[in-house]
Amino acid sequence: MPTPSDSQNAPPAAPFDRHRETVRPEWIDYNGHMNVAFYVLVFDHASDAFLESVGLGPAYTAGGEASVFAAEAHITYDREVVEGAPLAVATQLLGADEKRLHLFHTMRHAEEGYLAATTEVMLLHVDMTVRRVAPWPTAIRARLDPVVAAHAALDRPARAGRAVGLAPRR
Repeated sequence: MPTPSDSQNAPPAAPFDRHRETVRPEWIDYNGHMNVAFYVLVFDHASDAFLESVGLGPAYTAGGEASVFAAEAHITYDREVVEGAPLAVATQLLGADEKRLHLFHTMRHAEEGYLAATTEVMLLHVDMTVRRVAPWPTAIRARLDPVVAAHAALDRPARAGRAVGLAPRR
């Protein structure tokens, strides 16, 4: 398995709050706000930024031996954003085990501060030579462990662990 490059930044702060993006004109739907598909794209970019910070970015996957795949995600859409809106996405690592990462992203309007959306995502480490889930290499675990510890000190997001469903009527 590949190892992170020596040029990687220090492990990310808790929470990881470096991803910024602006709502593009082509992301706007017939309702005049960002289409649901592009929330997923922005969150995916935020996941990529976090993964890069822990040594799991393009340099890690370039050799074709290993990568990270999304296995499951849950998104809440809390307030619309429109063309040109600046977005800030903060990422919290809720947990990690020998093969998985559990992330929670919070998207806010970068100037007004309101909550636009959240997503919770489970990522899997994949051995690309057999295309199966595989344990993290020792070097990656060494980078992940301090991040897990730092993020464990944060309060768990109230929206983490939500499920989609209709509440029974009373």
